Amino acid sequence: MSNHQPRLSIGLPVYNGERFIKEAIDSILAQTFEDFELIISDNASIDKTEEICRAYVKEDQRIRYYRNEKNIGCACNFNRVFELSSGEYFKWAAHDDLHAPDFLMKCIEILDQDPSVILCHSKVYFIDEHGQFLQNYDIKLNTDSPKPHKRFHELLTKHLCYQCYGVIRATILKMTPPMGSYGAADGIFLLRLGLLGRFYEIPEYLLFARSHQQQSMSMFFPDYLSFTHNNSQYTLNMLPDFSAYTVWFDSSKEGKVMFPHWRIFWEYLLSIKQGSLSLHERMCCLISLVQQLKGTEYLLFKDVLIVTKKFLNCLQKTVEQQARAILNHS
Repeated sequence: MSNHQPRLSIGLPVYNGERFIKEAIDSILAQTFEDFELIISDNASIDKTEEICRAYVKEDQRIRYYRNEKNIGCACNFNRVFELSSGEYFKWAAHDDLHAPDFLMKCIEILDQDPSVILCHSKVYFIDEHGQFLQNYDIKLNTDSPKPHKRFHELLTKHLCYQCYGVIRATILKMTPPMGSYGAADGIFLLRLGLLGRFYEIPEYLLFARSHQQQSMSMFFPDYLSFTHNNSQYTLNMLPDFSAYTVWFDSSKEGKVMFPHWRIFWEYLLSIKQGSLSLHERMCCLISLVQQLKGTEYLLFKDVLIVTKKFLNCLQKTVEQQARAILNHS
């Protein structure tokens, strides 16, 4: 392997990706910008993912393949590919998405030209499982504002977090807490990045996000395609099941007591506390938090009701077991 340190590291976390990973890797290897390393972290796949990836390693010295002995959860695997990286810039890539050949080149040109931009991404459109166009993703956020509290306000808007798949300055990523293992962790991760610097959106469709039944959004957020069109019929019932999402991020939490919406709210507050903000900026962020979350308060009560119901069910079962034990000994 060459000792050359690439300008860009691309991290590709994957679990059971045999169906689409060849196309994803091919679209990366076809990039006009070539000074990169591709780091694949296989989360103990049980399909042909390992076989496919090892074949690519033999063909291209820029590819590094790692396999976890056991599934460490989505978030940990997402963080691991960055921990293994060495480039000046970093980019996450999904195992099922595709990129236009000039995606990397255009993103890096922007980052090279403007030090105030910490993340560069493009517009996105959706493709189906066969790679055919479905629809554009049309949520536009004003994340290029020079003011951090305005970027914070924008990133509180409901969106699908595709900025995560842009090119990011590695120095900034090292200043940001890693992706958490809870629902909406990707959105909060972006929120914290946004407090550190500007995002730039290339006004071209260069990322092609694949929509299929095996992906997490389809499993936990089945209406997400209509959500992208700022659907006037949108309701809170369209939101993902954040308890299920939390378990998907970290399987060790299955069966445990969770307050998913309280956790999200707490992480928002923690983001404001941890950011290097003036008192005025912090107050503006708090006001934005109140404004943007208005109308969702019942979700916090819903968490409490669900946990209370589980507690009462457990208490009832315990009482019934004790009663049976007393009767058996009488």
